[in-house]
Amino acid sequence: MKLSLKVIGVAALSALITSGCTMLGPDYQQPAAPVEDNWLEIDDPLVSSDPPIDPRWWQTAFHDPVLDQLIETALQENLTLRSAGLRVLQSQQQLAIAIGNQYPQQQQIGGSATREKANQNIFNEYNVGFNLSWEADFWGRFRLQVESASAELNASVADYDGAVVSLLSQVAQNYILIRTFQARLEVTLESIKSQRESLRISTAKFNAGEVSELDKDQAESLLNNTIAGVPALETSLQQLKNALAILLGKPPQNMNYLLGEQGKIPDVPATIAMGMPQNLIRQRPDIRAAERQLAAQSAQIGFAVTALYPHFSIGGSIGSSAMHSNDMFESDSEIWNLFGAFQWNILNYGRLRSNVRLQDALFQQLLVDYQNTVLRAQGDVENSIVAYLKSYQQLASYELAAAASKRSVAVSTAQYQNGLIDFNTVISTLNADAQQQDLLTATQGNVATNLVQVYRSLGGGWRIRNNQNPVDLLPAATKEEMRERTGAWKGVLQ
Repeated sequence: MKLSLKVIGVAALSALITSGCTMLGPDYQQPAAPVEDNWLEIDDPLVSSDPPIDPRWWQTAFHDPVLDQLIETALQENLTLRSAGLRVLQSQQQLAIAIGNQYPQQQQIGGSATREKANQNIFNEYNVGFNLSWEADFWGRFRLQVESASAELNASVADYDGAVVSLLSQVAQNYILIRTFQARLEVTLESIKSQRESLRISTAKFNAGEVSELDKDQAESLLNNTIAGVPALETSLQQLKNALAILLGKPPQNMNYLLGEQGKIPDVPATIAMGMPQNLIRQRPDIRAAERQLAAQSAQIGFAVTALYPHFSIGGSIGSSAMHSNDMFESDSEIWNLFGAFQWNILNYGRLRSNVRLQDALFQQLLVDYQNTVLRAQGDVENSIVAYLKSYQQLASYELAAAASKRSVAVSTAQYQNGLIDFNTVISTLNADAQQQDLLTATQGNVATNLVQVYRSLGGGWRIRNNQNPVDLLPAATKEEMRERTGAWKGVLQ
């Protein structure tokens, strides 16, 4: 009972010292950043200021089951995303360490038993004791560390959300580009088919003596140049499939089992919901991460300031020491002590003040970085909006041009067969049609990929986490591997 009273005494002394604690350093407030009232293209009928409703924007935008499945696979297997989740886990443990520092920093239970012979006498000695040392958080030193670590944790979660946004857009863009190159390859093969027919006609007319060999040579030259473009398209197509495999956490392989039959380029919706520019600060993960890093650094300024002041410590020990084990914990064997101490690095003031200035300069840099992140985010959105709108306008014109080009090929071929025009006109229309059809197909893909970029610039998709802790989204196999490596994870990784 007496020993427990000593413990209570230590605790009471610590409470007395810490009751007047204060916190040093700046009082952090989220800084203002310049944000426009509305988008530059808000008057365009394709742009709506309504907030996006569904965080799974790719489903409402493209309605493509294959893309849906690819994204679900990537969210489960992508290694970059998994690494971001593990960084969140690291930040959680850093916060736990910072919280633990608020409590007694040195605690030790020890004991000994010795047997000694001196002058023909044998002595026994038994000792057991408990030591405690606690630096009082008089200036909020440890609370500032907790504040900083907590902000760093929030920043790591925002970085995870940023990885989600990036992954969604990369998978969607790679998939759209795969469909685009498949379509371009198909268009090229159709052009080759038309040009083979033109070569057949010019060869027949040459064999009949109706035209010179020049017509046949021109048709053959155009055909082979078009055929030569096929390997380049096939190379790009395979490289895109390889990139998609890596996004899915797989080595480069035949992706046809996931892509299925050759599909069309996804259609785009008539309008896109953009929300308001002010929403960027709440939804773009990179902005949230920059702001949380700024908050963490603000706490570091306060932590540096606390080094200018004396640090107070309290502690003590209680125990028992006796010559015979039966006498242990008797009143005569009781030993204890209490102490209070302080440390003040007066002679290091120059270096300590330099550290305060260093931390403040880092804060100012992060403040500028935060403001720049907000500006760049607005620029990203505006650039993606204008790219989407202008490519959408291009698509309408290219569709008309491609239809006219098809008609010109049919007309020129018929007129050439009837001897009404020379072969140069046919060659010109065939060459122009091949380029026009390829341009139309590429633009269809550009419209879809530009729409993906709009959603990426808005930070779309991170809410699919649905407030779950990123650590909880780690694969069960990863958690089990960590639990097997060290038992310290038991009860932490579920």
